[in-house]
Amino acid sequence: MEKVGVGNIIYDLRKKIQQAEADLAQLSDPVSDIPELVETANLIRSNEYLQKTNLKQTELLAIYQKYSDALEELLSTVFEIQNDLKEIVKEQSSLLSKPKRTPAKRISTKRKTKTTKK
Repeated sequence: MEKVGVGNIIYDLRKKIQQAEADLAQLSDPVSDIPELVETANLIRSNEYLQKTNLKQTELLAIYQKYSDALEELLSTVFEIQNDLKEIVKEQSSLLSKPKRTPAKRISTKRKTKTTKK
């Protein structure tokens, strides 16, 4: 009787093996490119690329902002120097264009001595 019980177990296991092999046969060979997976993988790669690109563009914008601020500061300094130079030129030209004072004719304090004729 023990053999009958073992036979049933083997029979059941054999049926399960056959069913698994049939299921496996139905799966057939794997398709080399599964369009859905390829598309999903491409979307994931594209998303990663866009994230990296967005990060670099954000960094670039921040750098451009700092660059722009530095240029504005430099330009402001140049304009201040330009205004200072204009003032210096005006001051110097006003000094040059003022008429020079000529020394007043000195009135001689020496007394003229009369010359006597002999």
